[in-house]
Amino acid sequence: MQRFTISLGDELARQFDALIADKGYVNRSEAVRDLIRMRLGSATLGKPVRGKAAGWCVATVSYVYDHHEQTVTTRVLDLQHEHHDLVITSLHTHLDHDHCLETVVLRGPTAAVQLCAEQLIALRGVRHGNVHLVPLDASGHEHRHASGAPAVPHTHLKPIN
Repeated sequence: MQRFTISLGDELARQFDALIADKGYVNRSEAVRDLIRMRLGSATLGKPVRGKAAGWCVATVSYVYDHHEQTVTTRVLDLQHEHHDLVITSLHTHLDHDHCLETVVLRGPTAAVQLCAEQLIALRGVRHGNVHLVPLDASGHEHRHASGAPAVPHTHLKPIN
């Protein structure tokens, strides 16, 4: 583990301490590590990692919509089916009599995941959309697991940083 020292102005330090208290961090170091991971992850999307393109990611897309607007429900489902190769799962939560929160997990090539996520939150009738992307390192070696079922070759996609 390496140590480094940073200097912050009094107001920025006060704001940072308030943020880490609000988020429940144990100390400043944990908060700084998370901020660095988040920034490095964002900077890594679509860029080479260890000589290979970091072209894969996993994402959560969350949004709210009024389920009484049948056309928005249809548009959301149609878009998810159009991208069935990217959609891993979705969670549908009823907020009240009218509104639903949906969270969709996507995995695949970064450009395709970003496009699908942006299309979901841009649909007419979708509100409060948010996307969180995590770059994946697909540079591992292809292998098989020995088990009772026929072993299927695969490569693990690991989060970068």
